[in-house]
Amino acid sequence: MTTLKLLVAISVALLLQLAAGVGFALWRRRRGRPAPRPVEGLPSPGTSLAWSSWRDFRIARRDFEDAAQTQCSLCLEPVDGAPLPSFKPGQFLTFRFQVTDAATGVQGQTIVRCYSLSDQPSPQHYRVTVKRVLAPANRENVPPGLASNHIHDRLRVGELVTVKAPAGQFFIGPDPALPVVLIAGGIGITPMMSMLHWCLGKQPGRSLHLYYGVRNRAVTAFKSTLESLAASHPTFRLNIVYSHPEADDVRGREDPHAGHVNIELLRRTLPQGPHDFYVCGPPPMMESLVPALRQWGVPERNIHFEAFGPASLRSAEAATTGRVPGTSGVEVRFRRSGRALVWDGQDANLLDFAERHGVIVDAGCRSGSCGSCETKLLSGTIGYAHQPDHELAPGQCLLCVGTPESALELEA
Repeated sequence: MTTLKLLVAISVALLLQLAAGVGFALWRRRRGRPAPRPVEGLPSPGTSLAWSSWRDFRIARRDFEDAAQTQCSLCLEPVDGAPLPSFKPGQFLTFRFQVTDAATGVQGQTIVRCYSLSDQPSPQHYRVTVKRVLAPANRENVPPGLASNHIHDRLRVGELVTVKAPAGQFFIGPDPALPVVLIAGGIGITPMMSMLHWCLGKQPGRSLHLYYGVRNRAVTAFKSTLESLAASHPTFRLNIVYSHPEADDVRGREDPHAGHVNIELLRRTLPQGPHDFYVCGPPPMMESLVPALRQWGVPERNIHFEAFGPASLRSAEAATTGRVPGTSGVEVRFRRSGRALVWDGQDANLLDFAERHGVIVDAGCRSGSCGSCETKLLSGTIGYAHQPDHELAPGQCLLCVGTPESALELEA
């Protein structure tokens, strides 16, 4: 072997030895370093929350949560017996019901509704809580309480319901160092109960405040549960606020728990420092409280909100931005309904626009998550203020969060 060949062989051997040493060191370092751990109780990255379409559940229990029996919880167990995927506390389930309209006598009408999960995740069951709706409808062609009365009056233990997987973008953040403020109005307490149970169970040291605005004691849902949790968890502060208290509901006119949940109450009772705010309630609460939090100086990233039932989220956004959504003056054609209308910017989205003009469209969550209002887009361009949670098929659009960016033709 020549001197040159010998030097090359030695060099190659040294390089191989160096590479092996570096590789072994990296392997030992990685082996000794713990893998990132997901937050306990929350789905880990990449975990799928959804089954493919609809799934049958059996009603295992029914419980009224208030003295007036206006709010009923359903405990749901999967018919197939398979373990349930977890969900993010604050998310909802989408239901499909076959109902009979008591007013019109129409039988077998299919409706889709979304109801917030009201307990922490469990592999055996889900729980939702539904308030009976008796108030007049606030939109044309949207019957009041059709689904809630069906649930209260007709669904019994042992019956089956058809459900989509948990969904929604309103859920509690996992950072245990950031104090949480939950603000609920009426039946908006349901997602807060899911957040509350999860937080107390998985992050018991996290500072937690709940402000629950409700009419009076008789319709206060989960009252004994809330009081028990507050008594047994020193990090949890409970504030129940009655807007129309009965004589024995509060101690006197100056009681801070009489009135409404407003920014003055928060200023007076919350400790100094940053908080993460979660707000869920009827439009008047959203219209007043969400802008007030911004004016108070709460960063946008720390304000999370969701309206419940058929109320859209327009109120909270429009009250602060004054933005007229979409391109005004363009024609929107609904092919199946045979209607040609002009978008005038009065509505927050195309679903509200369609309903205001008597065009019937299936709808559920009204927040871009359940996909119930998915409609074929025949021509034109639709814009979204935020990316819908529901994955759209090609050529489809979501009316509940979409506004026109040009003239449109829709299949509806």
